[in-house]
Order: sequence, then structure tokens, then C-alpha cells
Amino acid sequence: MLFVLQSSGGITANIYPISRTPQKGKPMTTEDAPSGAPLKPLVFRVDETTPEVVQSVLLERGWDKFDEKQQNVEDWNLYWRTSSFRMTEHIRVKPWQRLNHHPGTTKLTRKDHLAKHLKHMRRMYSTSLYEFIPLTFVMPNDYIKFVAEFYKEKQTLGTKQSYWICKPAELSRGRGIIIFNDLRDLIFNDTHIVQKYICNPLLVGRYKCDLRIYVCVTSFKPLTIYVYQEGLVRFATEKFDLSNLQDFYAHLTNSSINKSGCKWTLSRFFSYLRNWDVDDLLLWQKINSMVILTVLAMAPSVPLADNCFELFGFDILIDDNLKPWLLEVNCSPALSLDCPTDVLVKRKLIHDVIELVYLNGLRNEDKEHGKATNGNSFSKSDQCKLREAHGSLPYEALLQFKSRTYSSSDTVKEKAVRLLPKHTRTSQLREMMNEQKDLLVPTRQAPRLMSRHTPHEAFVPYASLIRSHPCKAKVSPGIPPDPGQAPSPHAGNFVLIFPFNEATLGASRNGLNVKQIIQELQKLTNKRHPQVEKNKTNRR
Repeated sequence: MLFVLQSSGGITANIYPISRTPQKGKPMTTEDAPSGAPLKPLVFRVDETTPEVVQSVLLERGWDKFDEKQQNVEDWNLYWRTSSFRMTEHIRVKPWQRLNHHPGTTKLTRKDHLAKHLKHMRRMYSTSLYEFIPLTFVMPNDYIKFVAEFYKEKQTLGTKQSYWICKPAELSRGRGIIIFNDLRDLIFNDTHIVQKYICNPLLVGRYKCDLRIYVCVTSFKPLTIYVYQEGLVRFATEKFDLSNLQDFYAHLTNSSINKSGCKWTLSRFFSYLRNWDVDDLLLWQKINSMVILTVLAMAPSVPLADNCFELFGFDILIDDNLKPWLLEVNCSPALSLDCPTDVLVKRKLIHDVIELVYLNGLRNEDKEHGKATNGNSFSKSDQCKLREAHGSLPYEALLQFKSRTYSSSDTVKEKAVRLLPKHTRTSQLREMMNEQKDLLVPTRQAPRLMSRHTPHEAFVPYASLIRSHPCKAKVSPGIPPDPGQAPSPHAGNFVLIFPFNEATLGASRNGLNVKQIIQELQKLTNKRHPQVEKNKTNRR
């Protein structure tokens, strides 16, 4: 049974059954297999770039790893790798196979392409909805425009400083970034972007942080977007200080820059904001809208390709006015397990990606293999990390792990703490943050007051605005779901954020009616503003 969505006042969905036509194909195993017949395991294919956690999770779910020497070239169900696929590979994909990349998504993940597409959308639709990206110039083409803006702002600000950040268009992990307030410091030798530097980030204990939001696009035609209800919050390891622009440990939160830095789960961050009366639900609505608008900017230009999906990492910074800013979008977001927070988030993330791609799971997966008592699947090394960290969560979720032998008398928390280096900038940051005193330090004004939520909303502060309904769609093992059907509202911790009502469902079916979708998003934004003012009045 399938479902359609009906608006309920926000990015929400009511689900109603409709009929479906089964997709035809040649799966590795089918629902038509004789009763009692053994089911062949599903097969995943990898290359040297495939993250270890992906392979580990699939093996634990009972999948087999593809062996090109012993198996037919077509005998696999899922091909997961870090690099993109050639269009010829997309064309050759079989009905029972899935690729973990869509074609043409560099328009979203290259910084210069993303800036151009978002600028085009803002110009085309004259909407304030696209004011979530800092003022951006693409070098070298926009150099003259940037210089004019630089001196214009300098004249306006007078003695106040103007700050900018320059990033290579194609590099990641903080490589090649410079922050400057003097035009003479701007140096580039290939395609870069220059953006207005956000000088008023929301600080936690005077430390800068950003959010890694996981987004899975299961289809561009029709457009179908899911957001993950858990994520990472990454901290710089030096206190934020505009007087020292060369200290990347204070200004950049990339894990590659701050290898020994701290991370929170997204749920811990939102819980922390609630303690300061921040309207966390409104903030999550803004983030969902930002994700939809960003994907929408390049969706019409993505080539048609069947049987693929893609996991993106959206990097978002919150300023002290509680406005989310899009920093960049990452393809193949990092899936290394460097700390217990990574283990908690990323392993479950991969499990839920598989659940999402194949809807309600697959009958020929070995669901009991490697299962933890809570239903999650972990390798022995990861189970060890989690056991060591569990006693210190959630407020010690920042702890990093090193090799060490313990005595049986050690408590879990003592074991975790002993693993950490002492008298370093990171250890000082951990100690300060775990004191839980004056951690939220806005640089301009107090955080916004939160609206009154129902008990359920308060318990799941950042939950998607999609209402969860059990989806009973029946999917043959090994066969991806029919792209013509209405999307499932959720899978694991993934929740559907687009389409979010009947209008957007219709606007995404026969081609993509971008104008109508923008109008629907604008309606939601307009509805939110009176509600925010009402909530403020009620709290006075």
C-alpha cells in the first residue's frame, strides 16, 4: 500500500493510501521465491574509496561483498563508493541495482557552482527565501565586483573592520582557506570563492561551532528529499577571536583541522538550546526550508538517471540572531569513526540509509547478525567504544579514544577520561564545556525565546515536521521502489521533507514546477512569522 501527502500547516504530511503498480526487474531474490526456498544474500560492490563503516554495516546486515573474479559482472545490488559514476555507468544500471550517487551533483557540491545556482534562484524569483548564503563572489571572474564591494563596505563601516573568507572551489577539509580584512592578503591562483565572513556566530562557551546535517535525495525526478534527525556539531578548539584571523583553530571547525577537537550530537545541541529558551523547532523549520531551497536550485539540471540515491552533508552555521547560514554542501560526507559521537551517529546513519533506499528493509537480510541489544548493529571494536563511552553520555560525548588497558575496578567514566590527553587546548575545552556554566554566549543579544511545544515536540526537539505514519508498502527484496509511487514518510531516523503537501507533490511529478514550489515555501514562511510574534507575546 502506498501513500499520498496532504498539508497540515507546516512542512508536515498526512498520509493516505493509493494504488501502486509493481516495478518489473530481475532481482537477486524475489517475493515469488518458493516457500521455504533459501534466499541468496544481497550483494554490495565497493572500490578502494568505500568507507569502512559502510562495508561493516552491510556485512553485519547479512549482505555479501561482490567478488568480480567469482561473480557475474551484474550480480550485485548496491554499488557504494566515494567518487561519482560516469554517465555510462548510470545508463547500464539494472533494475535491481542501486548507485550511491546521482549524476551532475557537482552543481550542488562545488562551492562556485552552488553560489552561482543560488544567486540565479534569488534573481529569478526575487525572494528573500534565498538569503541564507553569505554574500559570495567567484574568483577570478568577480574580482572587480568584489573589490568595489570591499571598498564600499569599508567606507560605510568607517573605522570598523570588514572580514572576508576565501575558499578553493573544489577543495575540502579546510584546505587553502584564508580569512582576511586587508585586500592585500587575498591571494588565489585558480577558482576560489570569497564570502562575507560571519562575525557573529552563536558561541558555546565562547567557542565557534557548526552543524553537519545529513540529507538523502532518493530521486531528482520526481524530487524526493529526506533529512536525518541526528547529526554532528563540530567545535573549534580555540576561543573565537576576530583579532587573530590566522588562528584556524579558533575559526575553523573542520575535523581535519581540529583532529582532536570536540563533537556533540545534534540532539544534544538542540537540547542545550532549549535550556536557554531557544525556539529549537523554529530553527529546525528554517534548516529544513534551507535544504529544500538549496536542492531545488540545481534539481532541474540533474540528468535523468534511474536507481540512484545520494547522501549529502550540509554544513550550517548558526549566528547569534539564530539565523542558519549555509556554508557548503558535501558529497560523500566523511564517515570515519574518530570518536564515540561519530560511532553513535554514523553507524546508525548508514543503517538508516539502507532502510531508506530499500524502504521497509529486505527479507533476505540477516537482521540478527551482529545486532546490539538496542537493535543497532555494531562491530566488536565499535561496541567496545560505545561501552566505554556510554557512562559519560550525553555530557561527555566529546571524549576521544586512544588504546589503553584497564583494570576491572575502573568506572566507565574514569576509563573514558583517562584516554584523553591532558593540558592541551582540547582537554581545557572539554573541562570547561562539561562544567555546563555560561556555555551559550551570544556576541550580540540573548537567544530567542522558544515557543510552547507539546510534550512530544519537547522530547524530540529537532524532529522533522513530517508526522510519522506506518508505511506498509510492500517492496520485493533487491528491487528499488517504484519512482512513480508516493514517497514513504520516514525510514529509520530519516524523515521526508519534500514533497511536504499535495501541491508540492503535484509540482514535482510531471517535471519540476519550481515557481509553484517556491510559492508554497513562501506561504509556510509567511505563516511562521505571525506565530512567532504570538509566542513572544504569550511569554511576556
